[in-house]
This record gives sequence, structure tokens and C-alpha cells, in this order.
Amino acid sequence: MKIALFSDIHANLPALEAFFEDVEKRNPHSIYCLGDLVGYNIWANEVVNEIRKRKIPTIAGNYDFGIGRMSNDCGCAYKTDGEKDNGKISISFTNSIMKDEERAYLRTLPAHIKVEFQLNEDKLNLLLVHGSPRKINEYLFEDREEKSMLRIMEQADADILCFGHTHKPYHRILNSGIDGKNHFRHAINIGSVGKPKDNDVRGGYVMLTINEDSSVLDKDSISVEFIRFDYDIEKSAKAVEESPLPNEYAENLRRGY
Repeated sequence: MKIALFSDIHANLPALEAFFEDVEKRNPHSIYCLGDLVGYNIWANEVVNEIRKRKIPTIAGNYDFGIGRMSNDCGCAYKTDGEKDNGKISISFTNSIMKDEERAYLRTLPAHIKVEFQLNEDKLNLLLVHGSPRKINEYLFEDREEKSMLRIMEQADADILCFGHTHKPYHRILNSGIDGKNHFRHAINIGSVGKPKDNDVRGGYVMLTINEDSSVLDKDSISVEFIRFDYDIEKSAKAVEESPLPNEYAENLRRGY
């Protein structure tokens, strides 16, 4: 089974359209969205409606959660005063353009999706979250201590944990087995469609492959492919510059941060 996973579109419609064009060529068996449809660009309503019309199972990102409730807090961890000031402009602008029906849709999005596979007389649990199983806006960076990551996954009963939020893709394989018996767990950050932060300007998503032989006993039986695709970055960047949003967001798109 091929499962396409994408996240963090952040109102970047040209990137989302390019993603759909790319993923449809690969013909996955199923597709899931891990949230943050809105914020930082001008096409918040259009992105929501592209997801809705395709009936894609979608969970709430921290930005979706805030905008859905017309909050002035997106749950973002801005570090500098400049980032905080820009963030206030972004959430205020997004709230001002959001239509009632699209905002109501954001409020209905679940916090996580869990899919249980029955394979090899054993179960394999796939858990989809935005930030972490514990908190919608917790950052799970690649350098998180192994014990901490394992504890999070064990408590959530996740053999495969897929998440976004940091906009930096990676795949870590951890072994939680005891007494000489393996139990491999996969932590997968699927990156960002519309606001990458790994110095690669292209949009990104993941194709996860689970087959009838996949097992927690075999670390190589789960396949994770990181896919990058081109899109019209200048169209997205100029849309920012022609809006009340900070021009810095346009430059971030141009440099992949």
C-alpha cells in the first residue's frame, strides 16, 4: 500500500496545485493531510476548498486550530521580536480573509488519525499528528534525544509516527525492543508543501509504502520516499508582497526557509 502524506501548505495555492499534479501521477492508494492549511499567504480559503473537494482526510494544524476559533494566537514558537510582530500581522490578516464556511471546516478537523494494520498475525499502528501526539504545536526535531522520541511513540502506541510542523523532513528508525527482541519504530517528518525550511525551495511530501510483509521486527520493511517538486515560487512570493503580509515571508519562500 502506497500512502501519500503532506502537510504545512500555509495558504500557498500554487504549491498545493503542483503537489496535486505530482502526486496524482504516482497514484497512491490513499492520501492524508497533516494540517496547517492556512497562514503566511493569501489563498487560505482556496487551499481549504481544494482539500475539501477532494475529500482528503485531514487533521488540524496549530494554525488551523487558531484560525478556526478566530484566535489571535497560532501557537507558533516565534523566537525574536521581529518574528512575533510579523506573526501578529499574519494571523490578523488570515482571520480577516477567512470565510465563515471555511473557518467552520477548520474547527471540525480532528487532532490525529490512527490507522491500524493487521499484518503477519501482528498489528502495525500508523499515527498521524501535526506536531506530536502530546501537543498540536510541539516540535519534534531530528536531533531529539532517542529516549524522548521512543517514550513519545510508546505512550501513543505508534509504530509509525508521521508529523509535520517543523517543515524539515527526516526519517528516524528506533528500536524499542527488549530482551533481545526487536520492535522497530519509525518517526517520519513529512516536511512542508508550501513553506519549506530546509533550504530547499521546492515543496515536499512523503510516500509511505506498507506491504503484506511489513513488520515491527524488520526495520527495512517500511519504505519512506521523500519527494520534492517544483512550483511557481515567484507567483507565491509576489502574492505576499502585494498583500499586507510582511515581505520577509516572500523572501523565505525564495530561499527555502
